[in-house]
Amino acid sequence: MLYMTFTSFLTLLIISLVVTLLKYYVFKKKLADGICGFFYGWVLGWLGGWLGTPVFGKWGWMCGKVCIIPAIIGSFALLSLFYYWFKK
Repeated sequence: MLYMTFTSFLTLLIISLVVTLLKYYVFKKKLADGICGFFYGWVLGWLGGWLGTPVFGKWGWMCGKVCIIPAIIGSFALLSLFYYWFKK
């Protein structure tokens, strides 16, 4: 999934936005103070979603070339890993 279509990029962007919003507002986990922490989380969530399909496999619903459930799991996993490392 090195070369992706716009649909795949947009799908990962939406998944990472939802996961980051959950982590930021529901679970009150922040990487940094202010709005920068949210954007750092969003970028990390996107990377985790992008790595989710190769790491967790291709199963579940697909949109473009992105498997939705492994992307969500990957996004949560990478964000949780970074929040654990850089917790306040």
